[in-house]
Amino acid sequence: MARRFDTIAAVVLCLFFVAGPASAEQYPTRSVTIIVPYPPGGPADESARIVAQSLSGKLKQSFIIENVSGGNTIVGMEKVARAAADGYTLLFHNLQISANVTLYKTLPFDTLKDFTPVMLINRNPLILVGRNTLAPDALTDLVAMMRRERLKAAIPGYGATGHLATTLFAQEAKAKVDQIPYRGAAPAMTDLLGGHVDLFFGTPQSVVQQIATQKVKAYGVTSPNRLPDLPNVESIVSVLGPKLDIVYWQALYAPAGTPDIIIKTLNTALQASVDDPAIVKTWAAEDVTAFPRDQRSPAAASAFLRSEIARWGEVIRDNDIHIDE
Repeated sequence: MARRFDTIAAVVLCLFFVAGPASAEQYPTRSVTIIVPYPPGGPADESARIVAQSLSGKLKQSFIIENVSGGNTIVGMEKVARAAADGYTLLFHNLQISANVTLYKTLPFDTLKDFTPVMLINRNPLILVGRNTLAPDALTDLVAMMRRERLKAAIPGYGATGHLATTLFAQEAKAKVDQIPYRGAAPAMTDLLGGHVDLFFGTPQSVVQQIATQKVKAYGVTSPNRLPDLPNVESIVSVLGPKLDIVYWQALYAPAGTPDIIIKTLNTALQASVDDPAIVKTWAAEDVTAFPRDQRSPAAASAFLRSEIARWGEVIRDNDIHIDE
């Protein structure tokens, strides 16, 4: 009887080890959830939905967006960190994933140990805009004004790309600004249009229309060169130096321990997605570009995340930014 039980146990164990890799090789066999740790409607949500639709077509399963906002994106991140490492719960995040590491004394997960980067998705510079009644018309005149008087800058939440860009801009301009936090870019932009704040760093998709209709003044872009669509808007990098070379970037992550074959499947499909002419055209209209092909491997995404944690950690510490928890 004991010998028979041992034989059955051995067979079950063998089936377990055989079934695991086989299941991973067939991935995906059901719907996949992509967690976006922001409310619907923002740039992260917009890009995630474009990517999800493309992945659904390429991998023949539904990729569904679930918006899990709260806690400066920590709520959504924790949900993915605690999910099964089977490729069916993923995280679509941006630069803030790197900032939170230093912003908080403790997190309910380890950003580097509990997530596996799949691929860097896309990136775009930020544009510094001001209320249209602000006196300066040129970036150098704005900097001079900021050194004389204290302006108010809207930020789309602590640790957001716009917050860090505003902090670094003030630091390099040797000026002080009052940073007013908002729950996202939309309400920040609303108050700028209403003249309640003076400045705002926004993504091209959130500010270009207001620039075109002269509802706001455009002062500069956080890229080494001017944008083709905004040839009259200066490069902040050329005025204040290379530290202002800032991009709003996005990437896809899986829970740590997700099988390599699943990561490879997702990465291959993502590479095809970001090269899709329709997606390239959609993003180009918003000055968004995919990362170059030599930066699309999981290893490249991991190295990039580490470099961003180091970069923004230094800015956060130098400017004594912290969130008490």
